[in-house]
Amino acid sequence: MTTRHRVRKCVFPVAGFGTRFLPATKACPKEMLPIVDRPLIQYAVDEAAASGVTEMIFVTGRNKRAIEDHFDRAYELEHELVAKHDDAALAEIRGVVPAGVRFSYIRQRRMRGLGDAVLCARPAVGDEPFAVILPDDLIDADPPVLAQLLEVHARERASVVAVEDVPARDTHRYGVVALDPAFKGCAARMRAIVEKPRAGTAPSTLAVVGRYVLTPAIWRLLDNAAPSAGGEVQLTGAIGKLIQHESVFANSFKGRRYDCGSKLGYLEAQLGYARKRPDLWRALLKRLDDEAEDERAAEAPLLRSSAAAAQRLARVA
Repeated sequence: MTTRHRVRKCVFPVAGFGTRFLPATKACPKEMLPIVDRPLIQYAVDEAAASGVTEMIFVTGRNKRAIEDHFDRAYELEHELVAKHDDAALAEIRGVVPAGVRFSYIRQRRMRGLGDAVLCARPAVGDEPFAVILPDDLIDADPPVLAQLLEVHARERASVVAVEDVPARDTHRYGVVALDPAFKGCAARMRAIVEKPRAGTAPSTLAVVGRYVLTPAIWRLLDNAAPSAGGEVQLTGAIGKLIQHESVFANSFKGRRYDCGSKLGYLEAQLGYARKRPDLWRALLKRLDDEAEDERAAEAPLLRSSAAAAQRLARVA
């Protein structure tokens, strides 16, 4: 792959307030919420690094310093761990930053939507294709979803977005794509994309989820994008216009996605990733069994009393 087409940089839009997780996110960035023992942003960075990306660009906002601190050296903590001969913990914190990668941080001064957040990264990205990962969408996949998209990008020399089939009742929550019917398989050329379509109007049930590989042509379209009624610059709107000028592909990835922007998805991710840790999973299952047994024991007298009452009523009847 030529240097022009090799994707070296990934943008992480992490300036949002995380209002769906208040009050936990009042002072803690939502991207720092842990799944088992690693924050969401760590999974996102590891995915990018495992996909061959070497430059991580964070678009941050106020109260997001914890993200920068997480990927910085913690000399005092390392000193304490060395003194305690805690080699395992020392290796864990030194492994937070993948080998051979660089980090940069750009401030989004106003919350003006995902498109504006991506546009803030333009000075750091420059005139080359780049990736975007939304840490809220935690995807357990091998190979990583971004690597799957980069394979399509390398073959087609075009922008690629990750899509997932969702229930029709949920399409109003996503950008939904229409595909060229002539293309089959995991990757297909897009004909259109609709942001949060009204019920019954979605062109398909294929929803865009938080992974993108974009060509530099997106910059001009984002720069000229008119804000929505809510004052936000929509990335999907710019991608919709990009389709009119060059090919854009949708890739149905292989993997399990957890919507960690929702409380239920976050809890599902906890269970899913705990299951990947046999030591934790066995202990967790035992604890859940014990809790269920305690509940059954507590309910037994009530059930016996209810059964006796039902028998008395039957006799009266």
